[in-house]
Amino acid sequence: MHLLHVLGAALTWSGPGGVPTLARNQLYLSALVVVIATVLGGGIGLVLGHTGRGTLVAVNAANSFRAVPTLALLTLLVIYPPISVRWDGRLASTIALTVLALPPVLTNTFVGIREVDADVTDAARAMGLTNWQAMTTVELPLALPFIVAGIRTAAIEVVASSTLAAYTGYQDLGTPIFAGLNTGNRAQALYGALLVAALSGVVALGFGALLRVVTPARVRKGRRSRGLSPVGSLVPAGGPADTPG
Repeated sequence: MHLLHVLGAALTWSGPGGVPTLARNQLYLSALVVVIATVLGGGIGLVLGHTGRGTLVAVNAANSFRAVPTLALLTLLVIYPPISVRWDGRLASTIALTVLALPPVLTNTFVGIREVDADVTDAARAMGLTNWQAMTTVELPLALPFIVAGIRTAAIEVVASSTLAAYTGYQDLGTPIFAGLNTGNRAQALYGALLVAALSGVVALGFGALLRVVTPARVRKGRRSRGLSPVGSLVPAGGPADTPG
C-alpha cells in the first residue's frame, strides 16, 4: 500500500487507533517514565554529589544500566505474569524504559552537583545554611543546566524507544510499526517510524529551549566565544551524555 494512501486513510487519523490517540499514549508513557527516572536518578545523584561519597557507585551503576538491552529486559518482564498483566502491559514497559532513562539523569545530576565550586558551598554554610538548605538553594540551582541536559537525553531516548511498549499490547506509535512488520506492510511501518522520529524531534527541541532558559546567558556566551556547541560533552567517556552550554 502506498505511503500517501496510508497517511490519508481516515482510520489513520481518527478513532482509538488514530495518530493523535497513539501519540498521546506514547507521550503519556514517556512522561511517566521520565518523571520516575528524574525522581530516582536525580535524587540519588543529588545526594551522592552533595556528600562526595559513592562516586564509583554512581558511575558504575549508570554504566551498568546502559548495558541492559531494553528489549531483552522488556521480554523478561512480559513473560513474568505478576508484572505483565499489570496496567495492561504498561508496568513492564515502564520498568524497562525507566532502566533506560536512569543513567543520563543520575550521571548528569551527580556531575552537576560535583561541579559546583566548593567555595560557594562553604560560603553558604558560613552564612548559617544547613547542609539541606545549601544543597537545595545553592547547589541544585547551579547544577540545574546539567540536570536538565540529562533529563533531555533521557526524554529523547525514552520517546524513541517507547515504541517497544507495543510489544506488550500497549497502543502507541509502535503499534503501526509492529503491525506493518508483521503483515509485510512496509508503508504502515514506515509512517509509524516517521511519526516517532518527528515526535522525538519535537521533544528534543522543547528540552533544548528549556536548557537555554536554565543556562545563564554568560555561560552560553562564553561557550560560543570559545567555539563550543550549545550542548557538548565536558567530561570523559562514561560521564553525562549531555552537558549544558
